[in-house]
Amino acid sequence: MPRGLDHLVLAAADLEAQATVYRRLGFQVGKRNRHDWGTLNHIVQFDGCFLELLGTEPGFTRPDDAEPVAGFAGFLADYLARREGLAMVVLESRDAAADQAEFEGHGIAGPTTFHFARTGFRPDASPVRVAFTLAFARTPAIRDAGFFVCCQHAPESFWNKAQQVHPNGVTGIDAVVMAAADPYAHAAFFEAFTGGGEVRRREGGLAVVTPRGAIEVVTPERVRQTFGPDATVAEPGAGPRFVAVRLACPDPDALAVRLAGEQVPHTAAAGSVVVPASAAFGVALTFAPSPPR
Repeated sequence: MPRGLDHLVLAAADLEAQATVYRRLGFQVGKRNRHDWGTLNHIVQFDGCFLELLGTEPGFTRPDDAEPVAGFAGFLADYLARREGLAMVVLESRDAAADQAEFEGHGIAGPTTFHFARTGFRPDASPVRVAFTLAFARTPAIRDAGFFVCCQHAPESFWNKAQQVHPNGVTGIDAVVMAAADPYAHAAFFEAFTGGGEVRRREGGLAVVTPRGAIEVVTPERVRQTFGPDATVAEPGAGPRFVAVRLACPDPDALAVRLAGEQVPHTAAAGSVVVPASAAFGVALTFAPSPPR
């Protein structure tokens, strides 16, 4: 069964500065949470998916690669040693063990599943306990992006309608965008990772359509045309990596007024607003009405 987008891991060296920017963008940003191994996050929640603003606490130590948490915290540490941005794309899971077995059948599995729990907070600051099991996917062709599925064991404690209403009107994630020199070289991996998501041709590349959102893989040239010159990294020989997020925003004109008032750099054209990667911790953000599927 195809898996939809669950959440996006947006990594930043200064988590609180990142959270401040997302509030200026018009998002309701949740309280800070801590994982036992020393990573910290803020959640921006929508109906069925969310953005995870993620960083590390002072004194954080990278876990050994043999530890199950390394697929998450180890990857984050390595990513932040090089850059900030959209580090990991996460899909929904109903059974992480079954997904692990499916990934093994496709030859894309990480070494093991990883289960953990943490304390979260409701809008009234009351604590709740949430728990998750992750199953990782990987491909040697993509080194600068992480992939896993997330099975929630206490969804009633995590999802909260009050936290899904944002002043900027954004209702969800329409797509994530990867820059790759040869987009179709990655079609088989993404089809397996999404559990059979439909692969469609797009200008400059492809889109893998899931039950919630799409994963687009396009050429760097197409990325620059759409999101601006700073949306892709400049170092020679850079491999495939996620560079942009499309967010469902019914009224981008109103958002543009808000961003101007907050002095957030942006461009507005053709019914959409783009915040460049340089203003959003390494990932370009596009706000526009959801396109027809």
